[in-house]
Amino acid sequence: MDTSPALLGLIAEGPTYGYDLKQRYDRVFAGRRIAFGQIYAALARMIRDGLIVALGEEAGAGPARKRYEVTAEGRRHLEDWLRTPDVPSPALASNLFAKTVLALMLDDNADQLLDVQRAAHLARMRELTTLKHSAPLLERLAIDHALFQIEADLRWIDATSARLTDMKKELSADG
Repeated sequence: MDTSPALLGLIAEGPTYGYDLKQRYDRVFAGRRIAFGQIYAALARMIRDGLIVALGEEAGAGPARKRYEVTAEGRRHLEDWLRTPDVPSPALASNLFAKTVLALMLDDNADQLLDVQRAAHLARMRELTTLKHSAPLLERLAIDHALFQIEADLRWIDATSARLTDMKKELSADG
């Protein structure tokens, strides 16, 4: 999973500190912990790319703390990422999971996101099925593998669509 868009989505909820961002990421994306070094490297890249800004530094007991906020460009980037279907692959589940969770957290239309991804999957299945008819055996086996992965993703999309309301409640309780 590409962590930068997920971090950008978490910052889009409201200005936050790097430490708090890491804690939120670890809690929301359970099982996908992120190191502080990754957080601060991603924050530096997002500042460089104009996706976020540092709101200034605050003195505390330790080193000065910076708060980060999403820019208008960052919001456009996040919206584009949320609305662009991923190419079906083994890594898709992580990205699609992140997109779904963030869409719910940001009061975006997670159901529409899943519908767009479903349509992309079905289109790819049609392409592969057409290719499979004239392919040699080894290529047909590879295509079968891809088709089975896509079928599993589609089952996940359907199961997740059915649970969006419960997911939203759980995320609201967590925040």
